Amino acid sequence: MNFRLIAFDSLGVRSMATVVETSNLKVFIDPSVALAPRRYGLPPHEKEMERMRELAKEIEEEAMDSDVIIVTHYHYDHFDLGRKISLSIYKDKDVLIKHPRENINRSQKVERAPLFLKSIEGLPRRLEFADGREFKYGPTTIKFSKAVPHGTNTRLGYVVEVLIESEGERFLFSSDVEGPSLEEQANFIVEADPHIVVIDGPMTYMLGFRYSADSLNRSIENVSRILDLPSLDLLVMDHHLCRELAFRERLHPISNRFKTAAEASGKANNLLEARRRELYGR
Repeated sequence: MNFRLIAFDSLGVRSMATVVETSNLKVFIDPSVALAPRRYGLPPHEKEMERMRELAKEIEEEAMDSDVIIVTHYHYDHFDLGRKISLSIYKDKDVLIKHPRENINRSQKVERAPLFLKSIEGLPRRLEFADGREFKYGPTTIKFSKAVPHGTNTRLGYVVEVLIESEGERFLFSSDVEGPSLEEQANFIVEADPHIVVIDGPMTYMLGFRYSADSLNRSIENVSRILDLPSLDLLVMDHHLCRELAFRERLHPISNRFKTAAEASGKANNLLEARRRELYGR
């Protein structure tokens, strides 16, 4: 099993776009990319815009060649309506998606999910709601968690976590769990005992505002449980975590036990959003 971390916050954009290839299947999880509309009171810098264009092109190229596309929820850094990435990526694919009507918040249920379904109508060869289900493709199995909260409560809706297993290897993708700080988010990961885990880390850049110290402490406890799993070879933690420069300082005592997506890909961290003031010379 091989995987590629295509676009992540440590690579300069808001995204968790990930490719997993087994002996018989190529799966693209959340083929999209976005930028914070405002950060420090500033709009995206041109360097961020350029990076987004570069990674959108790479996402499109990889997704065109995929067999299965997964959408874990309906936030624009996880799915696209054809504005940055061609909708033709969904043509003749199996498309496995978060249920568009159940366990979902209002904005996703009445606006984003219906728009997405309408935009890809007639393109997939197969479209399935994935929550809590399992799909077999020869030696490869794709298993989804039941819907779990996006972060520490349900205000931002729900996501599905993804386990891909093939020939004894297990890859786990958490989607937007912001930690994970909730047991229902962490338990799916722990019970899977994966070899590779890609997690949306704690939302430390909002600590004391939309993210509490208690949530951070529970996240550290749950990530420690994951780090101690017998089969674990690599833990990648990124996305919400990589929206501030000092993210590792927040995560004692696990700060040196994980890699960002950039580091796991052999690249330097490129936290453009966190550096927006610097990019504008402020």
